[in-house]
Amino acid sequence: MRIRPCIDLHNGQVKQIVGSTLSDENPERLQTNFVAEQSPAWFAELYRGDDLRGGHIIKLGPSNEQAAREALAAWPGGMQIGGGVTADNGADWLAAGASHVIVTSHVFRDGLIDRTRLARLVQMVGRTRLVLDLSCRRRGDEYVIVTDRWQKFTSVVITEAVLADLAASCDEFLIHAADVEGQCRGIEQDLVEKLANWSPIVTTYAGGVRHLADLDLIRTLGQGRIDATVGSALDIFGGHTITYDEAVAFHRRQGHG
Repeated sequence: MRIRPCIDLHNGQVKQIVGSTLSDENPERLQTNFVAEQSPAWFAELYRGDDLRGGHIIKLGPSNEQAAREALAAWPGGMQIGGGVTADNGADWLAAGASHVIVTSHVFRDGLIDRTRLARLVQMVGRTRLVLDLSCRRRGDEYVIVTDRWQKFTSVVITEAVLADLAASCDEFLIHAADVEGQCRGIEQDLVEKLANWSPIVTTYAGGVRHLADLDLIRTLGQGRIDATVGSALDIFGGHTITYDEAVAFHRRQGHG
């Protein structure tokens, strides 16, 4: 299990946002937990100093291109990039310094997996440089993949068969539990268990982590196979329940760094 750091960009700034409040139709609903004074590059340099590889830079909407490029330039090959990535621009982001590109909305159309787009994406960036973001929201006992900054439900449910199918086209999965993203009120335990039992490739879980006990819970429920992202709980993002140094120490206790 590894800690995967994050840089969430909104209007060119590093922010921590409650995922369920993102809305293109009602932008006034947006709930922001934290806005950083430091630049995106500052955070990338911080992660580089502690060798926290494989974290993600997520562009939440427009006006984030320059900020993303600055972060990637601060640690070439150290972080992944997502948000608006397509088969047409994916190679450009790799050239800008991303280790992988992260894609969601581009490979889902009309609520279904677009096989043509997925195949072209793999052709353009390579399977080993592609991360599929299968972020989801709960409906009953199921987790349904959501797109467009977690606003639109697809018809695709996270199942063992779906994960096995998509794993053939990518290197990793990134999965935000969008219902608890940014809320620091506990993880989606059922989802972590499902991912541990079903995912055949490296998978990172994000959403709801509030203290170190949640990281221990992800390690236990995830059978040591599921990596984790900590956002709003961290002191570097205005949180009060986990310090960045504690997260790094946890990462190193798992045998990394």
